[in-house]
Amino acid sequence: MSYDVIVLGSGPGGYVAAIRASQLGLKTAVVEREALGGICLNWGCIPTKALLKSAQVFEYINHAKDYGITVNGGSPDMKAIVARSRDVAKGMSNGVQFLMKKNKIDVIMGTGKLMPGKKLEVTGADGKKQVLEGKHILIATGARSRVLPNLPQDGKKIIGYREAMVLAEQPKSMVVVGSGAIGSEFAYFYNAIGTKVTLVEFMPNVVPVEDEEVSKQLEKSFKKQGIEVMTGAEVTKVDTAGKGCKVTVKSAKGEQVIECDIVLSAVGIAPNIEGIGLEEVGIATDKGRITVNEYYQTNIPGYYAIGDVTPGQALAHVASAEGIICVEKIAGHHPEALDYGNIPGCTYCSPEVASVGMTEKQCKDKGLAIKVGKFPFTASGKASAGGNKDGFVKLIFDAKYGELLGAHMIGANVTEMIAECVSIRKLETTGHEIIKTVHPHPTMSEAIMEAAAAAYGEVIHL
Repeated sequence: MSYDVIVLGSGPGGYVAAIRASQLGLKTAVVEREALGGICLNWGCIPTKALLKSAQVFEYINHAKDYGITVNGGSPDMKAIVARSRDVAKGMSNGVQFLMKKNKIDVIMGTGKLMPGKKLEVTGADGKKQVLEGKHILIATGARSRVLPNLPQDGKKIIGYREAMVLAEQPKSMVVVGSGAIGSEFAYFYNAIGTKVTLVEFMPNVVPVEDEEVSKQLEKSFKKQGIEVMTGAEVTKVDTAGKGCKVTVKSAKGEQVIECDIVLSAVGIAPNIEGIGLEEVGIATDKGRITVNEYYQTNIPGYYAIGDVTPGQALAHVASAEGIICVEKIAGHHPEALDYGNIPGCTYCSPEVASVGMTEKQCKDKGLAIKVGKFPFTASGKASAGGNKDGFVKLIFDAKYGELLGAHMIGANVTEMIAECVSIRKLETTGHEIIKTVHPHPTMSEAIMEAAAAAYGEVIHL
């Protein structure tokens, strides 16, 4: 079979690229070895949010008294929580199947391997091979859980995120290694449903890519929830010989051994670039990622790469944006290159964390003159009414021009609020313009206007 565009991998990069290619009149095929929607829809973004919602509902039940409601008991049912999460994932994957049909995209199930001459060999589950030809071949094979030598995952006692989503029974105790988005979300989830959680982070702060004030607030909130947080700490070994795990943690305080049922390794991801034919075709890589230009072309004409296999941020929305830009360029359009400095990041634990742009430290390291405004949710009427007073909005402006350099938020629903700041940065809106943009009251989003006002000494409600 011959196509204009063949996409290898159907995650949020691959399937979005395929749909856009089809919209642009290109004959398109997608090759997928497991399930449409990739990790994001089946084992990542979507089903984890379903788990987190269950934890949140359980927390509401536990704190119903705070809202003047008497509830008699309630206990988490791990099997039912997991079943709901899998159901949500299945629904989303079915949705992608529908979109493929609607857009007349051929879906070929099997393991794809690149070949020279713009060809792709696909091996089906039955071992049968077929060769596809395409004018343009787009690699979107994503990534998997990174395995550290001192944390070899056995899938039973030392697990990755996939196993953490479908545990048959709730562990009594768990050590989570790594406090990035994946680690923090699972630490919150398991703690909320009653597992004793210890969160171990190698860096000095949890969620280490975030602004330091946000990290400190999240650590405070986690400790208040009963999570034991260890920063500047490293897991040197795990003994799984007995019934549970004995985890050796080394920190400035020395070594200690923590006993738990399960260790969750959440130390980042590894791109899926092995065995897909890169070497045979001669496609260049650097530090385990495929080298591409600003329109995602590799060093070999006709071959492209997007998403977690390339050097940009490993986020679903980045992969989708890259896929669209890539195929628009293929179709002869003139898309704007992606601004990697204006990509929002979200962590969906409770309180949520969301940010875009530079942290205060990054601004200072660059020697920029800045104005910083902070508005705490303790001063927000909507946050008080909802019982969600933890957290704040922090905005950093360029002192001379009023440009929003960074936005950092922690609190309820801030992942829904960050897009305003991404738009503000995209449109080069100034601090004064934000202050003069009337925000609805009472809302959590008012905090953005108030934080801008705080930066310029005009804040009303502080």
